[in-house]
Amino acid sequence: MADLAGVLPPCQVQKVVADWLLEDTPSFDVGGFVVGTDDQVAILFCKAKGVLAGVPFFDEVFRQVTNCRVEWKFTEGSLLDPSSTPNGKIEVARVYGPARFLLLGERPALNMLARASGIATRCQKLRGLKEKTGWQGVIAGTRKTTPGFRLVEKYAMLVGGVDTHRMDLSSMVMLKDNHIWATGSISGAVAKARSVAGFSVKIEVECGSEAEADEAITAGADIVMLDNFDGPGIRVAAKSLKERWSGKAKFLIEGSGGLTEDNVESYFCPDVDVLSFGSVTQSVPHIDFSLKVQPASKK
Repeated sequence: MADLAGVLPPCQVQKVVADWLLEDTPSFDVGGFVVGTDDQVAILFCKAKGVLAGVPFFDEVFRQVTNCRVEWKFTEGSLLDPSSTPNGKIEVARVYGPARFLLLGERPALNMLARASGIATRCQKLRGLKEKTGWQGVIAGTRKTTPGFRLVEKYAMLVGGVDTHRMDLSSMVMLKDNHIWATGSISGAVAKARSVAGFSVKIEVECGSEAEADEAITAGADIVMLDNFDGPGIRVAAKSLKERWSGKAKFLIEGSGGLTEDNVESYFCPDVDVLSFGSVTQSVPHIDFSLKVQPASKK
């Protein structure tokens, strides 16, 4: 896997991490006073099977709590499986630094790592299903991310091997049912969006029927989202649209709504270009990690 950390703007990583630390310690750190500043070693253990994700943010947490040092035993994107070990856990990294600073960064770092790794794990499963069947389309996430945590969650999607989809409202225009209802028509909404979006911004339209998709394509939409279709239904609709508009217009077809690991294979077909999953961030199981300061005799 490529070193994906290079896609992260350092200033953004520093800002989100600083916000986490400020939230967790807004005033006195009495526990830190208790343990003091003697140099210690803490071991990061993984206790559940999953894909390691969130390494740059973990490193930044311990850099900001006064330059603690992290040594990783695994690279980001590695599949960790503690079930193969006698004690049910794997040593993933070691963190070196003064005791109070190790504990100052512990909870924000673990919370982030557990969620990022959970997202990457689900994404990797979906990518595996795609590769098993040979489908040539794109598996993507959505904008259904946790407020204030989007950078981490979108990064975890990349680690898991799927597309992030649009990063925010400014990245691509997506005209959903509320936009259409407020404007009065798909054609009117697309025209108004195009008048200010310019040539470099794609426009996607959420459609609940082939008729709505035809209107969107006629209006110049770049992407048609077939929303809340079941697997057999999207196969029929996508094939019909691609045949009807062959040689007349270029567009992508995206399927979204109700997609899961259990039903995704029924959506795989040559006429569907993108499948997007809110489930890669919503209700995703976290991966269990712990950070344990080692007694002097075990260092």
